[in-house]
Amino acid sequence: MRVVVTGAGGFIGHHLVKRLKAEGHWVRGVDIKYPEFEESAADDFLVADLRHFESCLQATDGVDDVYQLAADMGGIGYITANHAFLTRNNTLINSHMLEAARVSKVDRYLYTSSACVYPSFLQESEDVTPLREEEAVPADPEKGYGWEKLFAEQLTAYYHEECGLDVRIIRFHNIYGPLGTYDGGREKAPAAICRKVAMASDGGSIEVWGDGEQTRSFCYISDCVEGLRRIMESGYTKPINLGTEELITVNGLVDAVCSAAGKALTRQHDLTKPQGVRGRNSDNTILAEIIGWQPEIQVSEGIKYTYDWIAAQISQSRKQPS
Repeated sequence: MRVVVTGAGGFIGHHLVKRLKAEGHWVRGVDIKYPEFEESAADDFLVADLRHFESCLQATDGVDDVYQLAADMGGIGYITANHAFLTRNNTLINSHMLEAARVSKVDRYLYTSSACVYPSFLQESEDVTPLREEEAVPADPEKGYGWEKLFAEQLTAYYHEECGLDVRIIRFHNIYGPLGTYDGGREKAPAAICRKVAMASDGGSIEVWGDGEQTRSFCYISDCVEGLRRIMESGYTKPINLGTEELITVNGLVDAVCSAAGKALTRQHDLTKPQGVRGRNSDNTILAEIIGWQPEIQVSEGIKYTYDWIAAQISQSRKQPS
């Protein structure tokens, strides 16, 4: 099968390309940049700006399946500081990719959305009720990133209803793992905490945004890629969560990283920094019913793999001459 993965220079896209190649498919990777940490396994890698329609036509030309992962995104600090440009960039990418997929007559189109589409009023408590897919409307998503993701979901559904495009719509819940950005401002919480712990001396302290009692579920990258492949093959065209149901506080995540590092550290909480909704968890009822599978890797296991990789990167960079 001929497949295109957009966002192939990013964390999840890079891992997905490797999985598709291991299955024997021909893969075109597309991104505005090459992968950061290792060479892409793609047969063809197109460096292109998907905010332009012509680039989207190049991306979708001659392929059977589209995995649309390309997005302007980052951690909570980045997405709360860039509402205007992030929303504009992603709206252009998603609208152009859908139309290019229609024009190119692709067989299947998978769009990766986010748990940020869920209403804020359902996420005000640390002891949050797991979020069900049908609860995204009536809408009150996160400002900027959440709104554009929800709009793109709706646009994807319209292309399915009116143009016959065979679509998949996946809502990610905090994907993490090796080969992801861990500094520079775009990193997610697990990677940022791993970096801080790796750089701290045993017995020292690290900064934690908020009081640390905000809750999330975190999905390891190999489970994410497995879910992407299973959902693509499922034939299910409505939005579906892809995450774990293992709810953990940010303080608990810090403890897991410290355990992986073998360090005893204290936490310095900065209440002035953005921390997102108070609580968020994935309801995997539909995921289990539709594909008969759920993510399997616990945070304690996945964070060990992630910490070891980030710590090795930091150690290597410290050894390099300035």
